[in-house]
Amino acid sequence: MKKIIFTENAPAPIGPYNQAVLKNDTLYASGQIAINPQTGELVTDNILDETKQVMENIAAILKAADMTFEHIVKATIFIMDMNNFAAINGVYGAYFDEKTAPARETVQVACLPKNVNVEISIIAIR
Repeated sequence: MKKIIFTENAPAPIGPYNQAVLKNDTLYASGQIAINPQTGELVTDNILDETKQVMENIAAILKAADMTFEHIVKATIFIMDMNNFAAINGVYGAYFDEKTAPARETVQVACLPKNVNVEISIIAIR
């Protein structure tokens, strides 16, 4: 059986998907964009604040599943402009211990939902 993970501290799904699914001890989280869950507004003032909101949304989902960033084994970062990579990576990296950081790929894409600049999805194992 799979368990649906939902928290009001991360953006509610806006389509036929869930914030995350827990199967046995593995959490599969949907890609997160910079929607502030309290206001429903996008945080796109600058790439640093946008990335921080994405990471805070991931933190809320992890907490709802009784996990932390230490449990993440795989991350995927989708960005609109590879020129933002250093800034995104700086914020992203602050959430991990570099020695135990997860596997990751970063890809530039043509477009993201709501025309945001960054989306991050994760897989975590308890």
